[in-house]
Amino acid sequence: MAKNKTVETNVDVNEFLSMIPDEQQQKDSAQLIQLMSDIIGCPPKMWGPSIIGFGHYHYRYESGHEGDAPLIGFSPRKAAISLYTFTGLAEHQHLLEGFGKYKIGKACIYVKRLSDISTPKLKAMIQETIHYLQTKYA
Repeated sequence: MAKNKTVETNVDVNEFLSMIPDEQQQKDSAQLIQLMSDIIGCPPKMWGPSIIGFGHYHYRYESGHEGDAPLIGFSPRKAAISLYTFTGLAEHQHLLEGFGKYKIGKACIYVKRLSDISTPKLKAMIQETIHYLQTKYA
């Protein structure tokens, strides 16, 4: 079975942030760290080379594939900030109503700037995602 590429590392989050060339992304990242830390109650950790994650859970799929992942997180990438705060499930689509300006992957939301989205909606999404993952993978 393939080994997971995205694992928790010992890289310093602040050191990673200082390497982000875009000043607005640095500011948005600092705001996201504060917001996510306040909601989940634990400090950020680096996952893989570029994901800032909070908390963790152990998953196991019916296929037998299993691993660990952060409950929530984000990655400040060149084109956009990737938010790992959404399950992508049909039952959670309502969380995107009034969310703001974004693009979406399967379970990842891409935003150019934090000011493009609703902070209260983001908080609600984060709380729902944490609750879902903790319940499903308890």
